Amino acid sequence: MNARNIILMGCCGVLSLLWLNGSGSAQDKHQTNRKSSCSVVHPESICSSSNTCGSASTPCTVDVKRTSDSASTTANIVDAKANAPFCLKAGTKVTWQSSSKETGFLVDFGSSSPFEPSGAVIGGSDRSVTVTAKTSGCYKYSAGACVSGAINGMCDSIEADFIVLPNTD
Repeated sequence: MNARNIILMGCCGVLSLLWLNGSGSAQDKHQTNRKSSCSVVHPESICSSSNTCGSASTPCTVDVKRTSDSASTTANIVDAKANAPFCLKAGTKVTWQSSSKETGFLVDFGSSSPFEPSGAVIGGSDRSVTVTAKTSGCYKYSAGACVSGAINGMCDSIEADFIVLPNTD
């Protein structure tokens, strides 16, 4: 295992601790004014063709980055905004990746992952991870990113959500 992989794994470990702690000041400053789509009565009602990512035949790609003051996730949807809720249908393959150089990431869904295989997604700029959406519902997730070789403060995380719609095809 080379030094770069060790650093990325260490960054992911730090992000895991921040997420599990839930009280990290970096996380708090980004979540103060954010309302979750999952808190509305029918979150699927926000889904439209303009915010639905991928299909049964076309994968959805989500880019996880470390930005200048935070972390971000952006689905490959036309005019997508960072950390915006997005929708996908059950059966859609989702590739979590980072287009930023030398960046490691961790995406955690807590105890209820809608994906197969389940569990946290750990990857980096040199390792994308593909999972398949299986269970419909609204899901919150925590995504963190670290820059390789970073010093204190170069890791950060955000919370966002997405909706898995039942596959009606």
